[in-house]
Amino acid sequence: MIKQSKLRRSRVLQRKRRHFRVRSKIQGTAERPRLTIFRSLKNIEGQLVDDDARRTLVGLSTLCADLGDFKAEGKNRRVEEARAAGKLLGERAKAQGISTVVFDRGGYKYHGRVRAFAEGAREGGLEF
Repeated sequence: MIKQSKLRRSRVLQRKRRHFRVRSKIQGTAERPRLTIFRSLKNIEGQLVDDDARRTLVGLSTLCADLGDFKAEGKNRRVEEARAAGKLLGERAKAQGISTVVFDRGGYKYHGRVRAFAEGAREGGLEF
């Protein structure tokens, strides 16, 4: 575990602290897995995780080969890529028979790319 005094020192550690707090309240199961988000400066990644079995059911990133052909048109390319990635993740989850999930924003604020990814997953057929 990370010391509390070090958690206040940097943005990354503050985000991890928020993520610990969120994760203490939610848990994914086989029927309703956890949709977890990781956001870097250039890309965004989403995974459906079954916490009971401790395994990833479906995972996707904006670096995925299926999204390599995607061309964003508009002002904010990364937000549009995040929405497309969320939609593709939702479609892949539906193909595996997953329809409802628990959303884990990963300690990030629910706006921008995180919000676009979540809305894209809803467009892809996931409910949360």
